[in-house]
Amino acid sequence: MKSYITDSIKKDFVQNLKVLISYPSVLNEGENNTPFGQAIQDALEKTLDICRELGFRTYIDPQGYYGYAEVGEGELLAILCHLDVVPAGDLADWQTPPFEATVKEGSLYGRGAQDDKGPSLAALYAVKSLLDQGIQFKKRVRFIFGTDEETLWRCMARYNTIEEQASMGFAPDSSFPLTYAEKGLLQVKLHGPGSDQLELEVGGAFNVVPDKANYQGPLYNQVCAGLKEAGYDYQTTDQTVTVLGVPKHAKDASQGVNAVIRLATILAQLQEHPALSFLATQAGQDGTGSQIFGDIVDEPSGHLSFNVAGLMINHERSEIRIDIRIPVLADKAQLVAQLTKCAQDYQLRYEEFDYLAPLYVAKDSKLVSTLMQIYQEKTGDNSPALSSGGATFARTMQNCVAFGALFPGAVQTEHQANECAVLEDLYRAMDIYAEAVYRLAT
Repeated sequence: MKSYITDSIKKDFVQNLKVLISYPSVLNEGENNTPFGQAIQDALEKTLDICRELGFRTYIDPQGYYGYAEVGEGELLAILCHLDVVPAGDLADWQTPPFEATVKEGSLYGRGAQDDKGPSLAALYAVKSLLDQGIQFKKRVRFIFGTDEETLWRCMARYNTIEEQASMGFAPDSSFPLTYAEKGLLQVKLHGPGSDQLELEVGGAFNVVPDKANYQGPLYNQVCAGLKEAGYDYQTTDQTVTVLGVPKHAKDASQGVNAVIRLATILAQLQEHPALSFLATQAGQDGTGSQIFGDIVDEPSGHLSFNVAGLMINHERSEIRIDIRIPVLADKAQLVAQLTKCAQDYQLRYEEFDYLAPLYVAKDSKLVSTLMQIYQEKTGDNSPALSSGGATFARTMQNCVAFGALFPGAVQTEHQANECAVLEDLYRAMDIYAEAVYRLAT
């Protein structure tokens, strides 16, 4: 099968990927009157500069929430990308500067190499390779560049309010072969009373199973004894006991060990409080929420995931933060009603913090069957299409899926120190994307 990817394309791609990685496009909301920070704004403007140089028509939202670049005429084929990245974290954990792209042993290191600047630019240069061959498009191929994917997706919310919708598309922000189903993402807070005896602030981001939970207070000795009796892992330093768990992405909550729930389970035996009682008796440690909802599962996307991400208790109030990944065929309203009722039984008030509707495109649809055929022809890999508890921009539009760029068996380094992408894998993805756009748009 013909490949459109030339050495010149590869060279130019790497040079501009290095440029984009040099922008530390981490959320810094409102900086210099930009929606998400000056570095994100600069990365968006630079990306559109590159697109114009490659022959695309470009547009930037006057408020800076998104931009797009397109070629061709007719109905819209969308390629959904994002230019924001997560923070670098502890620089001591990096072997190379996170915002200074480094090529080493065939891989390009830098924040965004895998999520999502590398795949986005690979898709862009795939279309550039078709332009270089003089191919005429019968659809408009539009790259939509979001800027708030790592937080609240406000970029795509604005885009969808005022811009044209695509008839089909894909997001190069996941794994091959293809993700046709993504669970609904529901993040909630349960609010309750405060406490005169307890003060706690444990856990972290909604989408991570917490692997540490600290307690420091008058119940120190009893907590240590309870943890030991339960067989839970913990450490002690200077009258602080740290419960140890196993971190996982919230979509894989059943594979993690939740330190917050373990600490709450022990504390609930020593101190009465509604939030502790709820976590000890209802949340459960299996990561599926089965004690509240029953066994929620469907064929396209599997089991519900239930992650207690954090717990706060002070004198005035308490708050539990929960991340739930809902199977694509499940009834969200029914699940909310069950959780609300259960919370009320423990003097807790339900608040919806964020919700992303599920993605589901049938496996026998033209889009999925075409992309799967291309992937299989290009790789010889007949792995089935995937479902996921993760979330990509594909779910922001109808008839869109997540398509690459991580190959089966490749090391996933997104959101980690020393994030990197194997250059040959990016070139292979570029070739697959070129064939995909060729078949879908011509």
